Amino acid sequence: MRRLFFAALIFCALGPVPGTVQRFPVDNLTQRAAARPLVFAPQTIGTMRFVRGWHLVSPNSYFGGFSGLARVRPDQFQLIGDNGYATRLTMDARGRVTAVHIRPLPTPDGHPATKAMADTEALFIDPARRQAWIALEGINQIWRLDADLTAIESRRRLPQPRWPANRGAEAMARLTDGRTMVFSEDADDDPRGTEALLYTGDPAAPGPPPIRFFYDSRGKGLVSDAAALPDGRILLVHRRLGFDPVFTTVIGIVDPADIAKDAVVRSPTIGRVPRPLAENYEGAAVTVENGRTWLWLVSDDNFNTWQRSLLLQFELVDLPPRKTPDSKKAARKPAA
Repeated sequence: MRRLFFAALIFCALGPVPGTVQRFPVDNLTQRAAARPLVFAPQTIGTMRFVRGWHLVSPNSYFGGFSGLARVRPDQFQLIGDNGYATRLTMDARGRVTAVHIRPLPTPDGHPATKAMADTEALFIDPARRQAWIALEGINQIWRLDADLTAIESRRRLPQPRWPANRGAEAMARLTDGRTMVFSEDADDDPRGTEALLYTGDPAAPGPPPIRFFYDSRGKGLVSDAAALPDGRILLVHRRLGFDPVFTTVIGIVDPADIAKDAVVRSPTIGRVPRPLAENYEGAAVTVENGRTWLWLVSDDNFNTWQRSLLLQFELVDLPPRKTPDSKKAARKPAA
């Protein structure tokens, strides 16, 4: 019953239902976009201080549905959509879009992507190696591309048992030590939590099998993206569906030191997106500039006219310290 309830809720929130209109592709390939500033006063919820945000708009038929985000330069963002398209957005210091490039992601055979192959849900870019990784939910694969997202260098299937096509790889992040975490959206009925994977090598290349573990979100909702923090921990974005508001976005932190085979990991909550900015946030990136840590979030409008593609900037302030091995042992030691 729980599965049926949430499936119905997701369909009503995201799918084409009576009274809603979807912005279906009409072959408008205009390479133009704008960022409309959001009028919202800075505020801090938990450790997240809202700085600024924009409503991203474009007449291009394939602009939107954003499910992955990377900040490749101080003035440039790389976004991918779950329709199989990539958008590179260049913005000046005032938030004015100075350049945009919208194009399909590459496919193995060079033909237009099928629905399953277009369902790209996560992205991270290694600027030093000039490579990018994307997670595809429909076909259960991880691909490594060149940094411009124009060519596939390697690809690998997720291990068996196969994650469901509509509840599979949803979030992915590269740890500071080179390992990679992949989180399913809701791939397992196991009471311990949803299934996740930790790769010790390149997740898109042949190599040892990943370590399976479970993530217990404890009421935060389902994971929609992940991003590495400078201290080695992983920031997780959670999407919880409701009625007022439809979307609640909760941010938590996972420590990779807690991960072991079949272990259950949890995350403390560090903040939320303010209610007036509630949307379906599916892309996250963390950057460090001038000694300050910034969180960027982008929302998936699902090509619905009643949803928006929002790009938000937060500063992460006073993050809880990372536990040392000794403090973790003390926390597990039973009281005398």
